[in-house]
Amino acid sequence: MRQCELLGLVRSSLYYRPRGEDEENLQVMRLIDGLYTARPFLGSRRMSWYLRRQGNEVNRKRVQRLMRLMGLEAIYPKRNLSRAGKGAKHYPYLLRGLEVNRPDQVWAADITYIRLLHGYLYLVAVVDWYSRYVLAWETSNTLDADFCVVALQRALEHGRPEIFNTDQGVQFSCREFLQVLEGQPIRVSMDGRGRALDNVFVERLWRSLKYEEVYLREYEHVIEAVEGIGGWFGFYNHDRPHQGLGDRTPAEVYLSHAAKRRTLQAVSR
Repeated sequence: MRQCELLGLVRSSLYYRPRGEDEENLQVMRLIDGLYTARPFLGSRRMSWYLRRQGNEVNRKRVQRLMRLMGLEAIYPKRNLSRAGKGAKHYPYLLRGLEVNRPDQVWAADITYIRLLHGYLYLVAVVDWYSRYVLAWETSNTLDADFCVVALQRALEHGRPEIFNTDQGVQFSCREFLQVLEGQPIRVSMDGRGRALDNVFVERLWRSLKYEEVYLREYEHVIEAVEGIGGWFGFYNHDRPHQGLGDRTPAEVYLSHAAKRRTLQAVSR
């Protein structure tokens, strides 16, 4: 469909229909999203406590179910944080003690929940760890792996990392996703213990996106959400300086490296 091509949107997202949750549960999910973004260490027990303190009559079982639906789990060091699918392939965690000192050394991917006025979407992004540059992103109305595969393929149009790191979720440990990586000279890394440190850059990205864009809008339609998120990612990559990058933007750091890489490749030929 032409609209999907122009927006770079997976077709299943365009045909979004509100999921099967009633308005009361959608409101609770909005509150959970806000609390989790501010305090991603909150598990279902403490999340339930905070919600009740705000006057919401919810029990832990209900909060657990909604958090699972949203793809949320408390971030703190523990065993088996992300469950891989049955028969999924496991990879070791390769980043412990590694000094990340250049673009395209490590890429990472992660998924977050994006609320709409009467529903929600999921968003995946592929990020270069060193430069914080968002290489690709995609949305979907389900947690199937397809939108993650599309984002990965788009990211690989920029170049190729030495290491690609994800959690062990079913979207990243499924055959379709791993086949793309295994067809490249890329080392695959999957988070185990200590995800709070493993995923810190992507968690900061999600927090910035939600506070600076999503929470300031009331997205009514998928196209509106996609346009808003795309606009913010453009701002983030090209106009938002990072103190950790010497007040340069992610694009300035990543694209200058990419230009040098292309020059070296041309000389070597």
